Amino acid sequence: MNILLISECSKRALSETRRILDQFAERRGERTWQTPITQQGLETLHRLLRKTARRNTAVACHWIRGKDHSELLWVVGDASRFNAQGAVPTNSTARNVLRREDENDWHTGEDIRLLAQLAALLHDLGKASIAFQGRLRGKLLERNLYRHEWVSLRLFLAFVGEDDDDGWLRRLADPDAFDERLWLAPDRYRRDGLDAADTYPFRDLPPLAAAVAWLVVTHHRLPVAPVVNEDGTQAWLGKRRADFKKAWLETPLAQVAHDWNEIRQPAEQARIEPYWKPAGPLPVAEPKWRAQAARLARRLLELRPRRDGDWLGNSYVMHLARLSLMLADHYYSSLPKDSPQRLRGDGNTRLYANTDRDGSLKQPLDEHLLGVARDAGLIAHALPGFERYLPRLANHRGLRKRSANPRFSWQDKAADAATALRETAREHGAFVVNMASTGCGKTLANARILYALADPRQGLRATYALGLRTLTLQTGRSYRSDLHLGEDELAIRVGGSASRALFEYYEQKAEAHGSASVQDLIEEDSHVLYEGVVADHPLLSRALHDADIRNLLSAPMLVCTVDHLVPATEALRAGRQIAPMLRLMSTDLVLDELDDYDLDDLPALTRLVHWAGMLGTRVVLSSATLPPALVEGMFMAYRAGRTQYRHNRSIDGGQRAEQVEIPCLWADEFGAQTATCTDAATFAVQHMQFVGKRAVKLEKAEPLRRAELVPLDIARNLPNAKTRAEFARHVRDACLRLHGDHAETDPASGKRVSFGIARMANIDPLFDVAQALFALGAPEDTRIHLCVYHARFPLVQRSAIEYQLDSAFNRRGDGQDVYRLPAIRAALDAHPERNHLFVVLASPVCEVGRDWDADWAVAEPSSMRSLIQLAGRVQRHRSKRGEQSNMLIFDTNLRHFLPTKGPDDRPAAIFVRPGFEKERAAADHPFRLIAHRLGKLMAPEEYRTLTALPRIRPRARDDWQPKQRLVDLEQARMADCMLPSAEDAEGERDVLNAASGWQQPQAALTGVLPQQQPFRDDAMPTTTLVFLPDEDEEHLVLHRIEDDKARRGQNLYVPIDRSQRHLVPLELGERIGAWGEFDLMGLLAEQAEYLDLPLHACAERLAMVEVPASTQGWRYHPWLGFAK
Repeated sequence: MNILLISECSKRALSETRRILDQFAERRGERTWQTPITQQGLETLHRLLRKTARRNTAVACHWIRGKDHSELLWVVGDASRFNAQGAVPTNSTARNVLRREDENDWHTGEDIRLLAQLAALLHDLGKASIAFQGRLRGKLLERNLYRHEWVSLRLFLAFVGEDDDDGWLRRLADPDAFDERLWLAPDRYRRDGLDAADTYPFRDLPPLAAAVAWLVVTHHRLPVAPVVNEDGTQAWLGKRRADFKKAWLETPLAQVAHDWNEIRQPAEQARIEPYWKPAGPLPVAEPKWRAQAARLARRLLELRPRRDGDWLGNSYVMHLARLSLMLADHYYSSLPKDSPQRLRGDGNTRLYANTDRDGSLKQPLDEHLLGVARDAGLIAHALPGFERYLPRLANHRGLRKRSANPRFSWQDKAADAATALRETAREHGAFVVNMASTGCGKTLANARILYALADPRQGLRATYALGLRTLTLQTGRSYRSDLHLGEDELAIRVGGSASRALFEYYEQKAEAHGSASVQDLIEEDSHVLYEGVVADHPLLSRALHDADIRNLLSAPMLVCTVDHLVPATEALRAGRQIAPMLRLMSTDLVLDELDDYDLDDLPALTRLVHWAGMLGTRVVLSSATLPPALVEGMFMAYRAGRTQYRHNRSIDGGQRAEQVEIPCLWADEFGAQTATCTDAATFAVQHMQFVGKRAVKLEKAEPLRRAELVPLDIARNLPNAKTRAEFARHVRDACLRLHGDHAETDPASGKRVSFGIARMANIDPLFDVAQALFALGAPEDTRIHLCVYHARFPLVQRSAIEYQLDSAFNRRGDGQDVYRLPAIRAALDAHPERNHLFVVLASPVCEVGRDWDADWAVAEPSSMRSLIQLAGRVQRHRSKRGEQSNMLIFDTNLRHFLPTKGPDDRPAAIFVRPGFEKERAAADHPFRLIAHRLGKLMAPEEYRTLTALPRIRPRARDDWQPKQRLVDLEQARMADCMLPSAEDAEGERDVLNAASGWQQPQAALTGVLPQQQPFRDDAMPTTTLVFLPDEDEEHLVLHRIEDDKARRGQNLYVPIDRSQRHLVPLELGERIGAWGEFDLMGLLAEQAEYLDLPLHACAERLAMVEVPASTQGWRYHPWLGFAK
């Protein structure tokens, strides 16, 4: 390709870019270069320019495509020096022609700044105590009796005293009227544990003082309800309470005492007093501190009459002020001793705020308070429009062009509908529901919809949040290839650096084998990457100083597990909230496969959507199987958040904040529908109208997946091993039957071959069933190749298994490539049998995030949702239709044969973990099924043709029978979880559900909701194990990983190979073997060479596995993984 490079750099950036550009291209002028270049060369040039970019860098690259046409490829540095086509202005002016400040809709921006700055001046006053100063100097090692932010709160409240907001602000506004007694007098300074008669400091505070006090006390962690152990001691902070009080939602701060901030410990007076007694004069006595406080107090006095006084009720103001304070504190504390960013205090104090890494005293307390206040003001002032300075994608041809494939033409309609909503979405946000079927290109469609909604001049920033705990190789690669973006443009945040290393290894391996093609990327999908200018931005220069924030915030497109975003609302510790909040404020959000989450995770996700609305984000819900209650609940949460946003950010100054008119868009492979929804009722009508039209189309389509129920005839109350062995026999028989109906002919050998999935609900039974299957063997002239797949394999082995399965189940095109895979070819050629079954025996991880196309599937049932998801892995690519069933469903699951009892001593719920039955509930509970055989719980039309219809189009609510019908149970549980509902007269209904977070505006002032409704809460404790090589690097030895208490952040490796690893002998029947034998030492050696790491270091990263905690140890076999 032929490119033209234009440099508009200045100062030192000009000479630096000239040095680089001269190496790649010939000069055509003082600031112009031209050259033919390869794609790889262009990427290298781009990378070098980005690496050396500084505040005055501005380089545009144009692709000369013909005699009369050029196209802007990218801009490095300051994009404002070029227009959208890469042209340079003829003239410029310093006059304020555009008057952009007139368009500033941040009506409460000053509130945010002033609150953050005043709280910053007060936030660490408690560090003046003798106890804290002793801790800095290594003289106090015990756990805090009272945290410094609680002491800061008490000092501030002593100054406020009995005054109203006007009174204490006027005193603070006079810098010459300092009186230390106002801060420390015994009748004002209430010290918990000594003389504080009122243990609930927030109950009688004036509104503005309460807002400042909340910022002070929460700048490190949110308060949580204390839990008392049976022995009377207080449990760890954040442990879930067995009870719940409505007041924690309605008036949360009125309940807060010091044991919400730190564990209450019995102590004598002599130990308590150092926490409350200053070690020297308070910083409030310093002239610079008083002058700054006076300036802020005067501004707040001017501002107060213009506000309604409900400061704590304005979630937008409070949480952005807290964000500004937290980021300023985080940044200023990190500045080294010789940093020019450091301020000078009055120089009279011997009190310090923190220490350096070597333990030496670092920042004087008065300097720290002044510095954090300065940075909090700069950050809050820079919040408006900060997203415009971040990297973004613009002029993306692939997202603009019409689809050439008729199968994907529905994306054009969806993008056109989004374009029509663009102007209203700018003011009112957007709520998008994409329900296109599996395999129709939802990933690209979501990007096209958001690109159409975005301002074309600004470009696109978006976040894809996935439900998998760890992002798989296949998922990350498919997002990048579907959207045709490089790694600088689409970042992938996986479970950790180890997962990323494996991802990159297998991605390179795929390219080496010719299975990944990126040659036509530029030609077909060129786009402009605006790098952004962050060096001079007061907020971004401070935020991106932290590597964790930079990683989450920089890329215009981010694919991550939702775990990276939920800390915005769920993190109890302050620092973890900064990056996800900034990401939410600066991008659109796609929640992929939202209905795949456990019911217990939906409250946290609802809070995330609520905050997305509050922070101005557009939201896309993407799944083919979204139940109406889930979509409606999320819309209500988004609308409530958007109301808060409009109160603070609308063009009309928040005058009509309650009149929220949200542009909504529904899309699927049949078309698109738009509506403006002012309330939940309007949205529900529009949603069901869309679903009704979709249902008509789905019913007319010829069935792709046909299922049949198979009776599971096993005697009750047998020993576990016997029950599972019998179940294995049923699994084998089902696989053989499906193979007989759906096998294909190998073109090379003429043998009959099929690829299938046998899905089981839980890993421990799966381990035993796999063992029994290997022992059973296969009939004459048949060979079974069995692969066991679940989460309890060492990471490097699990990735190898996934790579093998992703390759085999990729049946795109004519579906014949699988027979050319070396492993499949070798297996077929090595054995003479005519029939070959390649079977993966998998846990529910096979249902979600796997782009597999199997010939058939066998299912142990858990829920209608899981059956529909598993069906999505059958004929996903080839879409072969037939009359024979290609899916067999057992009519009950293994739990049915366990002798477990419920609380009423009757048989326990079985469709649980995973499933929708209410666990640990009596048989007469409305969410307990009366039968456990699917023949009695499902109508034939619900399973004979497996589609999403039972999930997306429920019966009328009055007709639901959650005790008699599996589908109705799922709908009822979802409605109970997501939709607001009054408590029953008898008080039977739980006070909390997903709607609680958005119904009470002040609920987020404490951490009670994340405490009571934790995300990814696993009641089963886990242990992390790792295989490490011995001294000779000949054998692997199993170790348990523990935290090294002596070295913070370090691991201890405890050898348990002989004591707790119980190697299971595997009896092999005839004509059966492992599909893929993976030598763990060989895999580690391969990775160690690729990563250029010592074998031991490589094993520490890649040979880890998480297992349920057990004192007895774990069963293990290399083919089967770990089980209890």
